[in-house]
Amino acid sequence: MSTPVDDPLDPLSRERSHLAGSRAALRAMREDVESLDISDVTANWVNAEVLARQIDDRIKALADLSDTPLFFGRLDYLHAPGAEQAEGAEGERFYIGRRHVHDAEGDPMVIDWRAPVSQPFYRASKKDPLDIGLRRRFGYTGGDLTAYEDEHLSDPAEAARTSKLLQQEIERPRVGPMRDIVATIQPEQDEIVRSGLGGTVCVQGGPGTGKTAVGLHRVAYLLYAHRERLARTGTLVIGPNKSFLHYIEQVLPALGELSVRQATVDDLVAHVEVRGADGSTAAVVKGDARMAEVLRRAVYAHVSMPTEPVVVVRGSRRWRIPAYELEETVRELLDRDIRYGAAREALPQRIAHAVLVQMERSGEAPDDRVQDAVARNSAVKAAVKAIWPPVDPAKLVLRLLTDADFLAEHAAGILSEDERKTILWAKPVRSVKSAKWSAADAVLIDEVNDLVSRTASLGHVVLDEAQDLSPMQYRAVGRRCTTGSATILGDLAQGTTPWATRSWDEALAHLGKSEGVIEELTAGFRVPTDVIAYASRLLPHIAPGLAPVASIRENPGFFDVREVSGTTEVVSACGELLRQEGSIGLIAADARIPALAEALTEAGLTYLAPGEETTRQTRLTLVPASLAKGLEYDYVLLDEPQAVVDGEPDERTGLRRLYVALTRAVSGLVVVHGAGLPVQLG
Repeated sequence: MSTPVDDPLDPLSRERSHLAGSRAALRAMREDVESLDISDVTANWVNAEVLARQIDDRIKALADLSDTPLFFGRLDYLHAPGAEQAEGAEGERFYIGRRHVHDAEGDPMVIDWRAPVSQPFYRASKKDPLDIGLRRRFGYTGGDLTAYEDEHLSDPAEAARTSKLLQQEIERPRVGPMRDIVATIQPEQDEIVRSGLGGTVCVQGGPGTGKTAVGLHRVAYLLYAHRERLARTGTLVIGPNKSFLHYIEQVLPALGELSVRQATVDDLVAHVEVRGADGSTAAVVKGDARMAEVLRRAVYAHVSMPTEPVVVVRGSRRWRIPAYELEETVRELLDRDIRYGAAREALPQRIAHAVLVQMERSGEAPDDRVQDAVARNSAVKAAVKAIWPPVDPAKLVLRLLTDADFLAEHAAGILSEDERKTILWAKPVRSVKSAKWSAADAVLIDEVNDLVSRTASLGHVVLDEAQDLSPMQYRAVGRRCTTGSATILGDLAQGTTPWATRSWDEALAHLGKSEGVIEELTAGFRVPTDVIAYASRLLPHIAPGLAPVASIRENPGFFDVREVSGTTEVVSACGELLRQEGSIGLIAADARIPALAEALTEAGLTYLAPGEETTRQTRLTLVPASLAKGLEYDYVLLDEPQAVVDGEPDERTGLRRLYVALTRAVSGLVVVHGAGLPVQLG
């Protein structure tokens, strides 16, 4: 923070000087933490370990990434911000960056982008300047400040114009994992990023609208605004696969956030080893929300009403609880609709309480220790085991999938006979360990696990590529944020599973977040105009209700469709794209990957698998179409679109998979084909 007086001779040198001073101040902040002596400040070794870990995390958060700008913008306020804002006075200047940096006196040199005083950097406009006289953007090469660009928002004589530096940052070639967009967040994105912790937000966004980045930046903002609360309750980012998680894993650390866990849905429900796979029909039935009621019936069917009294012997006295009184207790527990396991734990205490009432009536004065002793009495334990036996979730699901009569009993009126036959296993299985569980089976086991004992809830969950989840998978995610909130990200047009989401209202209902707000991002920042226009030809066939993304890129991008005669020409096209700057993705139908891999190897072109980090030496990634979702490359070479469509169980899913593949390009797309193009592309 400083007074807005520039050196009129060389303002760029002045800004470079501030950058150097800010880096020195950050280094001093880090050295201060590194020099802390905690040897005599903790009561025991456990506290010492916790404090040491916190200090280590703080040191990591203060890292100065040499190729990352420490600040990317500047705001000059016309007047002191309102009384509700603690920072700012007339004429003060704020440098906006990824983290807060202060000098030796504690005065801020860089303001965290998440602070309230930074918000006008993203929201201020000619129509509503938010009391900003000047907004300055900085251009960098590596970590060196090389340019700046000013917007005089309060000057009516200056016409509104597109920021060249903003366009350059959006279009900058990308090598390596996904990077943050903190310098380029747009007003409609900022509104979602800064929405409150208490509410669930569902973001529908087409390719290139930045929905994934918005979700990650919302996590970073919430951790800034509600750090203490989320430190207790935890945050989680859920992605579609490991490749995607690896691609995005550096975004939050670059913003100074190191505590966010990342996982796939399969990771969350990994109660058994998944070694099998379902056909699409069986997977659709197992993923249907109706299965939740089937499982609930099967769990509570284990409860049986008592037919015999419980007789508790203590010393020379016998205490008798009649069957009708036991039945009243059991029905009361069932009516309370608490977890099966919690009710089972409560039942012996309820029986013991009934015994204590009889003891008190007879003149005795039992205390809590007597009640606990009665609850552990062999007669009480035997009665509880008979009335409310333990349930093993995996064994229960195994029985449903292998015992036709058991399934028919609990699915009556819910699943049809054909649906039951579809999910029944053809061969008997000896045990839980020998069963070849599918991913959908693991979700069913997770549902039962929650019926038996409550799943721990987190403070906030981000769910990306949500359109591909089944209703039962949504329920599994919802269990992880029952007392927290969620950010749901997806694109209905990119749903590529047989059970793909039909509407976000349905998805929110399955999550248990019906009150969630649905927002739509329609401005495309990543995909060039010519590329998104070509891909949007598929929208009437895959998502008739969705409007196409409107690209705001000034650069129309490189786009070409070529007919080729074989893999040799495909490899040649890869070589051509490698002469451009940035990352290259060769996307093809899964079945064509082995042949293309062999052709690339024979040609001496090294390549990576999805999720492996590109470098300046190796910039080509060979991507099966099934793993392309969520990834992006500067240039994409799409091999045989018709093969991508044919690789899916039905045409609509195939066209959606093709839509995903077509929209992975940031700067250019080349489509090569030898077998003709799908008619839907025109």
